[in-house]
Amino acid sequence: MSDNTPLSQLPRLPLWLSLPAFGLGSGYSPKAPGTLGSLVAVLLFAGLAALPLPLYLALLLVATLAGIGICQAAADRLGVHDHGGIVWDEFVGQWIALLPLVPVAAWDARTLAAVAAGFALFRLFDIWKPWPVRVADQRVDGGLGIMLDDLIAGAMAGVVLWLLLPLLGGL
Repeated sequence: MSDNTPLSQLPRLPLWLSLPAFGLGSGYSPKAPGTLGSLVAVLLFAGLAALPLPLYLALLLVATLAGIGICQAAADRLGVHDHGGIVWDEFVGQWIALLPLVPVAAWDARTLAAVAAGFALFRLFDIWKPWPVRVADQRVDGGLGIMLDDLIAGAMAGVVLWLLLPLLGGL
C-alpha cells in the first residue's frame, strides 16, 4: 500500500486513534486532506489563541509528543509510512505557524488577515517542502518523521509571519 491508497482500501482504525490522527475527520477528505486539516486547526486555534504564551507553548509540546505516538500508531495500523489522511502533523504545524499571534487580544480584521497569512504560509512550506523540510520528510522515519517536516514548515511559516506582522498593521 502507498501513502495515497484510498482510505476505503486501508484497515479501519479504532475511533480513539482515528479522531486525532485523522484530524477530527478532516483527514478523510478525498481531496486535499492536509489543507482541510490545516483549516480545522485554524478553527481550533480560535479557541486556543487567548491562552497565555507559556500555556500555549506547553500545549504545543504535549501535542507534538502525543503526535509522534499517534502518527506512528496510525501508520503502523494502516501499514503505510505517512498516509495523506494522517493530519495531526498539520494541526501541530499550523499551530506553530500561528505562534507569533499568541495571545490574541482581539479578533478584528488585522487578526483575521494575520491568521489567513499564517494559514497560507504554512500550506506553502508544507506543500513546497523547501530545505530543510524536504530533508526531514525524506530521511526521518516513523512518527517523528511524520511530524518533523510539519514542525519545521510551521516554524518557517511562523518566522515569516512574525516578519510580516508590521506590514499587517501589527497586533
